[in-house]
Amino acid sequence: MRRVGVEGTLSDVKGALQEKGYDVVDLKQEQDVTNCDCCVISGQDKDVMGMQTTNFAGKVINADGMSADEVCQQVDSI
Repeated sequence: MRRVGVEGTLSDVKGALQEKGYDVVDLKQEQDVTNCDCCVISGQDKDVMGMQTTNFAGKVINADGMSADEVCQQVDSI
């Protein structure tokens, strides 16, 4: 089972991923990404300069403008 970190505001995405059998973790703090295969963010907290510092080596999916199904397709393709 893959572990996916999902930003708290994306409850529809979280539910859709859980229905597909993913282990979903709420992203509330930096340590929450530990052992996640990928992370889904809303894009709303993106730095204005477009620069972000992260220690996460996995794929980050920006769900801005995407439906829950589209996000699931992105996660499935990883």
